[in-house]
Amino acid sequence: VQLQASGGGLVQPGGSLRLSCAASRTIFNINHMGWYRQALGKQRELVAVISSGGSINYADSVKGRFTISRDNAENTMYLQMNSLKPEDTAVYYCNVNSGSRYVMNYWGQGTQVTVSS
Repeated sequence: VQLQASGGGLVQPGGSLRLSCAASRTIFNINHMGWYRQALGKQRELVAVISSGGSINYADSVKGRFTISRDNAENTMYLQMNSLKPEDTAVYYCNVNSGSRYVMNYWGQGTQVTVSS
């Protein structure tokens, strides 16, 4: 399975972007899926995660500004990012965790988001 992340780019502070993460095929037995980001010189951090049951959690730094969603029919996950700040600048990665007895972690290739005036 391959995950293709897209939608990054350069945006001014206060602007919006929508990231997409498309899977090459249907992934079964998903435990959770989400978005992570890694800023230059920093560790990768969780941005938002959605469980198989639909519960959602966000990092405190993005609550109220970012929205994670999924389209099961299209095997696609989204991250709507509003009111972007310079500190949101990072490479954003999508992730899908699946399986019970054998757990698999799938990662997208990353998409750069730069927030700057």
